[in-house]
Amino acid sequence: MAKNKKEKPIDFKYNLGIYWELIKKYKKVIFVTLLVALVVEATFLADKLVFKELIDKGTEFAAGSLEQQAFIAILLGLAALFVSIIITRSVTQWVKLHMINLLETRLIFDLKRMMFSHLVRLSYSFHTNNKTGSIISRLVRGGRAIEGLTDVFIFNFIPLLFQTIVVAGALVFFDITSALVIILTVTIFIAYSFYINRLQQSANMAANNAEDSEKAVISDIFTNVDSVKYFGKERQTQKKYEKYGKRTSSAFFYHWNFFRWLGAGHTLILGFGLLFLMWFPVMKLLDGTMTIATVVFIFTVYGNIIGPLFGFDHGLRGFYRSMADLESLFEYHKVENEIKDSPNAKPLKIRKGKIEFNDVTFRYKKRYVLRNFSLVIPENKKVAFVGPSGAGKTTIVKLLYRMYDLDKGSITIDGEDIKDVKQESLRSELSIVPQECVLFDDTLKNNIAFSNPRASEKEVFKAMKFAQLDKVVKNFPLKEGTIVGERGVKLSGGEKQRVSIARAILADKKVLVLDEATSALDSETEHEIQQDLARLMKGRTSIIIAHRLSTIMHADIIVVMEKGRVVQKGTHEELINQDGLYKHLWNLQRGGYIK
Repeated sequence: MAKNKKEKPIDFKYNLGIYWELIKKYKKVIFVTLLVALVVEATFLADKLVFKELIDKGTEFAAGSLEQQAFIAILLGLAALFVSIIITRSVTQWVKLHMINLLETRLIFDLKRMMFSHLVRLSYSFHTNNKTGSIISRLVRGGRAIEGLTDVFIFNFIPLLFQTIVVAGALVFFDITSALVIILTVTIFIAYSFYINRLQQSANMAANNAEDSEKAVISDIFTNVDSVKYFGKERQTQKKYEKYGKRTSSAFFYHWNFFRWLGAGHTLILGFGLLFLMWFPVMKLLDGTMTIATVVFIFTVYGNIIGPLFGFDHGLRGFYRSMADLESLFEYHKVENEIKDSPNAKPLKIRKGKIEFNDVTFRYKKRYVLRNFSLVIPENKKVAFVGPSGAGKTTIVKLLYRMYDLDKGSITIDGEDIKDVKQESLRSELSIVPQECVLFDDTLKNNIAFSNPRASEKEVFKAMKFAQLDKVVKNFPLKEGTIVGERGVKLSGGEKQRVSIARAILADKKVLVLDEATSALDSETEHEIQQDLARLMKGRTSIIIAHRLSTIMHADIIVVMEKGRVVQKGTHEELINQDGLYKHLWNLQRGGYIK
């Protein structure tokens, strides 16, 4: 149950610190907003003073101590004053809302930009260990939290502060006892609100975490909806979702239950406040030391405080909710990138493409994936890595891309240690055709141009022709402007691989990685794409990861791996003529893949 789950307390200092960093560059906007807000709140007291004056003069007129002509002149003056108050309130309200809209839209954008930039630059391991649905949920909710937090300060906290100052200041002039009653009532109300809201903050965090888990599951299910349909598991999937949905429901029920005590306590506090506020002025009225107009004024301005008090309470809930939302998001902000550029890192420009692995050792968690791995990949050569699953082939590629840092050893390209260059420049100097080309939900043309946004339209079409995509595209209704769908779902496996090849040729890099580039394709499509890949590899240093040995027969060097070590190395002809793992794998596959 959510209520039994221990949640970390909200780090208010950290969250408000980031909020201050975002908002402090808008000091002028905030100053104008607060000044206008003060004027707005003052108008709510000003019209009560007009009403008080009206009652006082009306009483004098009824008693015969004020002539009709003088009373009419006073009425006209009060009417004019009231109209000016209404116009002032209307104009200042417009200005206030304009300034708030300006401030909040900028703050939301600043937060999202800051967090998106941070998230997209976090290490590969962060993104493999955190569900996309949770990241999206927290980022969107964090944007709403910044808006909510700003609204709380401007619409809830500031009005109560201003109203208390203005009302108490006015009441001190008329009746200091009533002013003290109102100040005491406001103080007790606020203290009780803080107390209950502090109690519920862990329940709020638990509810948020339950909701994040639910959204992550929903995202995972709909991302894999093909599997659900193919295996007829709609009912099973529905039950899986219901489990997370009920957990979220229970967590929110427990969280919201705190507000029963809040509502009951507030009713009690305001009731006793009103009782004492009625008692003292009525006693003075009976003594003849206070006019009926002053009594009405005191009761009326107490009503002025009631609205902002409940507004403050509502705002306080919003404050804690926003803090909980920001806490969830800023957990990511506290995550440091595991892969850091060195202080003196410089951009990398690969000219030859010679790659060296020098005594490389790498552990993933506690398991050794590579041990003392050394290999030289000469420039313009095709080097293939083969071996059973878990041998370390794909890890070599990830280490080359510096998705992870080494435990020991080094990797150099053209003599430059990849730890000494900027990681973004390193990756931008490499080109890859992965096993599964995952595309953006964008046009075919934009997906190809992703590898080189500065490429001309002519260069994009040349890359498409190289990958034989032009033959496919001519049958599409919108040609190269066709939207490929989420993850490229509207394209076949072969079509997506051709997009991947077109991307690689448009990138035009000296080092090319083929990571199981044809393993998911049918034999005919594979044969066609292998021809494209053979042309793509010319004049480049090529690293080929493959299970199908037929695809790497013509590699210059074949590296056979097992348990993170090189166990054989040579050409295809050399390796099939010596006993070892390669010959064993060749004999197993020859019937299935080799004619």
